[in-house]
Formats: sequence, C-alpha cells, structure tokens
Amino acid sequence: MRVAVIDDERLARNDLRRLLGEHEDVQVVAEAAGVAEGLQAIRALTPDLVFLDIQMPDGSGFDLLAALDAAPAVIFTTAYSEHALRAFDVNALDYLLKPIEPQRLAQALAKFKPAAPAPADKAQAPDGKVFIQDGERCWFVALDRIALFESEGNYTRVYFDGNRPLLLRSLNQLEARLDPQQFTRVSRRHIVNLRFVENVGPSPAGSLEMTLAGGFKVAMSRRRAAEFKQLNRL
Repeated sequence: MRVAVIDDERLARNDLRRLLGEHEDVQVVAEAAGVAEGLQAIRALTPDLVFLDIQMPDGSGFDLLAALDAAPAVIFTTAYSEHALRAFDVNALDYLLKPIEPQRLAQALAKFKPAAPAPADKAQAPDGKVFIQDGERCWFVALDRIALFESEGNYTRVYFDGNRPLLLRSLNQLEARLDPQQFTRVSRRHIVNLRFVENVGPSPAGSLEMTLAGGFKVAMSRRRAAEFKQLNRL
C-alpha cells in the first residue's frame, strides 16, 4: 500500500510515519507540508491512500481534493474535532483526531481496499470517485452514482442522489476521463450514464430523447442521435 502524508506540522508527519512503519504492507512514498506541495506529490506519485490534514497555511485539504481530476482514497487527520462532521459528510475513508492512536490508525487502514489499476489510457478507473466542492458542501461521489453531467460554461453540474452541485471542470475535461462503455455524450451540454437510462424515444424536435431514472429527460443532438441509432440498430 503506497501512502502519502500531507500535513503542515513536521512533528505530526514524523509521528504518523513512525506509526505507519509498524505496518509491513504500508510504504510512505511522499510527504508534503501544504496544498501546493501535496498536489504535486499526488500527481507525480499517485499514492493508493492519502493521509490529509484539513487546515494548512496555503489552503484546506478540501481545496487540495477539489483541484485533483481523480479523487484518491483519503483518511483525514486533524487536531480540531469540529471538522469531524464535515469530513464525514464527504464520505472519507476515515477521520483521525491528533494525536493519532495506534489502534485507531490500524482500524482506519483496515477499511482500505486497493482498487484495481486504472486503464493505461485513463486517469480515472470506471469504478473511481470524483471529489466535488460546491460552497461549504463537499462530496466524494462514485461515478456509478452519477446519472448526468450537464455543462454550465467552465463548470459542470453533476446529478446524483438528488444533488446537483457544480464541479469546476469542463464537460470536455470530464469526458476524456470517463468510460465510454458507461457514459455517452448525447449533446454539446450533456453526458449521460447509460445505467440510468430507462427509455429512449422520439423528441418533440424530431431527434431522440432519453428518460433517466427519476423521470429526468435529456434531448440528444441530431448527430448524436444518428450515431446512437446506428450503434443500436434503431
């Protein structure tokens, strides 16, 4: 298990590295003292698991995650218990209060199951997650739970579980990282998760229209509809 430790306190990093050294299957491959340094380390080394402080001088752990294209598995670490609720709201793997106790660390590590390697041509595996920060709310969202991506300029609105937050990524950026067997571009503004499609029929504009679970309807462009008909022999 390849681990990164991101914390602005040197003593806290040393203490965590010492505790992790007691676990034979754990290798600390990177340390960082802030958001910018942590981003560089994660992008360069792609650790399996990140121990992430919440408050750092150049930003928060949430800011770091929001800047990544693909969300890693995360265990939050902090000395401030008031952050616990927010950390759990984003469905992190676990939350550890400093000073970290060896037993709690072992429990947190036991929750981690390494994912299968991502395809060589994709930075995000089909069963991966995306981190979304919209105002004060944050989510780790499994791609399987996302029904629809909708372009709004340089942002993308993400539809999942009744939520519709904005993600600071363009639709084109997202499309390059999605599994085309599961997600299909149906228009300039929309990418649909095919697992949520309940019906495909004619649209009032003379093209095709997809009805998603929950009754949401998405019109296909004429070009995309023609491609869809050809692929599905409609």
